[in-house]
Amino acid sequence: MVTMSELRRLQDEWREHCRRIQALTTTSALKTESAVEKERRKQHLLRHYAAFCEYYFPHYLTLRDKVTGEAIRTIHNAPFHNQAAQSVRKSENLKAVFMWPRSHAKSTHMDIFLPLWLMLQPKRLINFMVLVGKSEDAADRLLGDIQAELQYNKRLISDYGEQMAQGSWEDGEFSTRSGVHFLACGRGQSPRGLRKREARPDYIVIDDLDDDELCRNPRRVRELTDWVKEALFGALDVGRGRFIMVGNLISKTSVLANIAGTKGVHLSKVTAVDSEGNPTWKEKWTKEEAQAYRDFVGYRAWEKEMMHNPIVEGTVFRQEWIRWGKRPAWKEFSELVLYIDPSWKSKRTADTKAAKLWGKRGTELWHLKAFVRKASVAELVRWCYDVYEWSQEQGVAIRFWMEASFMQDILLDEFTTEGEQRGYQLPITGDTRKKPDKFQRVEAVSPLWERGFVHYDEKEKEDPDMQAGIEQLLAFEKGMTGNDDAPDADEGAIYLLQKSSRLQAFQPRLGKRPTGKNRW
Repeated sequence: MVTMSELRRLQDEWREHCRRIQALTTTSALKTESAVEKERRKQHLLRHYAAFCEYYFPHYLTLRDKVTGEAIRTIHNAPFHNQAAQSVRKSENLKAVFMWPRSHAKSTHMDIFLPLWLMLQPKRLINFMVLVGKSEDAADRLLGDIQAELQYNKRLISDYGEQMAQGSWEDGEFSTRSGVHFLACGRGQSPRGLRKREARPDYIVIDDLDDDELCRNPRRVRELTDWVKEALFGALDVGRGRFIMVGNLISKTSVLANIAGTKGVHLSKVTAVDSEGNPTWKEKWTKEEAQAYRDFVGYRAWEKEMMHNPIVEGTVFRQEWIRWGKRPAWKEFSELVLYIDPSWKSKRTADTKAAKLWGKRGTELWHLKAFVRKASVAELVRWCYDVYEWSQEQGVAIRFWMEASFMQDILLDEFTTEGEQRGYQLPITGDTRKKPDKFQRVEAVSPLWERGFVHYDEKEKEDPDMQAGIEQLLAFEKGMTGNDDAPDADEGAIYLLQKSSRLQAFQPRLGKRPTGKNRW
């Protein structure tokens, strides 16, 4: 429960939100509109969801200057917003999960825009909405957003008249003059027998039910999944109505994952960017903004919050195993290997490309330089040539390796082209071994980190490529769908360094060949 001071703060924030809605939904431009023109406009908006959102909710869909408040441009709906609205409208009885990334307007559309669009249709499509949040207080606040529109949105009031009849979001429920009822419900509360006179809920939306603490407890996840399927879904009239859950996949052990995997549930799964790194909601942000966001929050947070790929740190590697130290002198390394994992056999930039420089001193393995980024093959090739030229200047001998299958591909052409421009060809050797399963290979070398044989050059600690490689290493787990090119390159380099040590340590024994009589 919120305290009185917290409640007063929430009320103040809500009133300020309402004043903003009033100020930004002025109807002065429509004073000369005739009754026929008005009706024609209204019918057009009710048919076209995108136009409906842009006209009635400019305060949500206008990008404004943070200092002056001046409008910069309209943020249009993404295609997936409009497709979702049409699918919900057409399906009178619907069970659906809308798995959309963070900041992609899940709540805005499913809790506000879409319910109002359904409510205002010529044949009303919503009569009783239940909004479910993590807690009753959270659900109440979500309910306050839709009440604010009904009570203070000048454009809605101008077209459809005063809407509010009784109740308030602060009490967890309210009704409109036309008889539509809205109710808030917290996670785990009993909604059995919900009704308003003879009506049962016909639109239930479950908003971001999961959190990290819940997902760490499988028993609680199972219990809450049962609550959603039994008590909450049972509040509908024998399953009749629209039953919607929204959220992003923060854990593979979550209520959202369980409901999304249930037979008969429609799943709308949208990632923040496509396979080329282009934003799915390009109407809101650019490719460069998406990349900058990813760079700041880090690999695991990006995959979890924006790509529905939750990764548990420490499944194979742990943070405390990353040991930084002062690099030995270059001459102290018995061998240096740079292993290249180009990832894709094309010039695409969607996947991470990796190249890792490792060195060996005695039993110590040192990670010295890294290239781990979403880049073109040409960019990777240039980096490798730069490292080679640096090594020549320093008098450092580095062996360059790459998986043999890539050596036969167009990738080799990139190295050849760069070499022709520089006047020499990079001496790359193909790794021809028959590789076991990637997870098994990488997991097999993890004890080297745990036992303290692996060290990282402290001068590279702030290098973004080095940090990206460490993030991939810590996120590495069986069946992962995110990038794992950096750990793969680590394993390749370490295998070659260890193989060289094994060959050097092998001392063949020479002696008389045993006869058949005493062989056994």
